[in-house]
Amino acid sequence: MKVRSKGGNVDELRPEYDLHKLLQGGIQGKYVARCRRGTNLVRLDREVARAFPTEAQVNQALRLVISLRKLPKVG
Repeated sequence: MKVRSKGGNVDELRPEYDLHKLLQGGIQGKYVARCRRGTNLVRLDREVARAFPTEAQVNQALRLVISLRKLPKVG
């Protein structure tokens, strides 16, 4: 049976899965400190993601920008 949630989305979870049982004992924010310490996530705009589709390409482009900032200004 599909049930509409408050937002109007259809809940497609199979009836044999009981979220109350699955989520029992979970700890909210268990990894948040580790994530903040060692991860820097950035959401790219669509056109940027199309131009640089891999993590390696994004890093290479950013390293180029960093090296260009170190050049002396002409003028």
